[in-house]
Amino acid sequence: MNTFTGTASLVRFDLRRDRIKLPLWVIGISALAAYFVAALQLAYPAAEDLRGVAGFADNPAGVMMSGPGYGMDDPTLEAFVANQYGLYLLVAAAFMNVLLVVRHTRGEEENGRTELVLAGAVGRRAPLTAALATAVVANAALVVAGSAAMTAAGVDAGGAVLFAAGFAALGLFFAALTALVCQVCEHGRTATGLAAAALGTAFVVRGVGDVLERHGSAVSWLSPVAWSQQTRAFVDPRWGPLALSLGFAAAAAAAAYRVVDRRDLGAGLVPPRPGRAEAAPALANPFALALRQQRGSIAGWGAGLALMGLFYGSLTGSIAESFANLPEDILALMGGSAANLVDGFLGLTGYTTAFLASCFAILSVRRLRGEEQSGRIEPVLATATSRAGWMAAGLSVTALGVVALLALAGVGTGLGAAASTGEPTRVPASVWAHLGYAPAVLGIAAIGAALFGLAPAPSIWSGCWSSTATWWAVSDRSSTCPTAPASSPR
Repeated sequence: MNTFTGTASLVRFDLRRDRIKLPLWVIGISALAAYFVAALQLAYPAAEDLRGVAGFADNPAGVMMSGPGYGMDDPTLEAFVANQYGLYLLVAAAFMNVLLVVRHTRGEEENGRTELVLAGAVGRRAPLTAALATAVVANAALVVAGSAAMTAAGVDAGGAVLFAAGFAALGLFFAALTALVCQVCEHGRTATGLAAAALGTAFVVRGVGDVLERHGSAVSWLSPVAWSQQTRAFVDPRWGPLALSLGFAAAAAAAAYRVVDRRDLGAGLVPPRPGRAEAAPALANPFALALRQQRGSIAGWGAGLALMGLFYGSLTGSIAESFANLPEDILALMGGSAANLVDGFLGLTGYTTAFLASCFAILSVRRLRGEEQSGRIEPVLATATSRAGWMAAGLSVTALGVVALLALAGVGTGLGAAASTGEPTRVPASVWAHLGYAPAVLGIAAIGAALFGLAPAPSIWSGCWSSTATWWAVSDRSSTCPTAPASSPR
């Protein structure tokens, strides 16, 4: 039997399972790109207004947070959108592919479904191929929808296609990289964490490279994020850099195939460390268990955000000098003084941290669904633990993790700013500024929790529901749900 036998059927199956998730991802990213265009048209109707804002963004902080600055000398609306907001759309596209591949590869092996599939007339490489093919379909849809949405908003069609193709190329790179990581790790959470860490590293490396030299340095080209930005969409269109993303994606996919041919089903190249034969007394409650399960994720995210904050904070001194040299009219327009602009920069770093902390919160709440689907919740609910108690423990760990991540990022940013400016008061101010975003991030986690409680089907994980319904929903979910054991206490 051919190792690819059954791939077409599995692709159809994967697409059917993701018939809600993937359209929501694609439509969301595309709509956000069109929104940026429409919002900027309203906010800066005159070319002079746009040039003033572009000049403010052309500094180390702006370059670090956005892009290499192509077209910012005399910006058009399209060039401004591509340079200032394209980075965050790229991160969203990469994250979509990471979750997709983990879900259809390592996630399926952990749940035991891959073993059942391979028991039929299905080749060993078919599940991995189907997952990658689904990623190709999703990224192709992103190109079509993204370019159509931006064209409808009034930008050049050719530039819109190139801009959206950058999303797809980066998405395919991280799809293939995640496929390789899933062959190395034995658990989906570990694979997701490593892929997210790779994305964060690429984000930082790109920023460092672009700060070192105008329009990007040799360091920038070490990051796959820079390859998409170096297409210079709407300014000096170049398709060549996307070949790097596709080439490295092909190499990573080939390596993933080599590993999947050699490893045992359900295992990874790096086996997990065996635990103790008996659990410690401290793990005798659901909160301690949830904290133990997520301690590695919280530690990894915390270290990454703290280092990112330390780097951003270290730029404060040079940024303060560049702001001090701005013309008086620009200073008046942007806040009145260089000190206010520095505070605004540090506030922007807090916003970026909150965005990343929201990603952690979503993944943390999403873990509840994974525990339910895998059946690991059954032994817990077989004890004196209620459904509401189990969920409360998981959400408490999520809330604790969010606050810890924001605090660590605030400490890192404050220490970097204090060392750069010689102002020790930056540390507590930065911590409080970052913690100010905690209610918003926890609100996102609450929406995810409400969706988990209200939606019996795991494919429905996006939308807007009131978080006040969470506890009612988790206590009254139908016992006929295939993922919820009928004998579990209500």
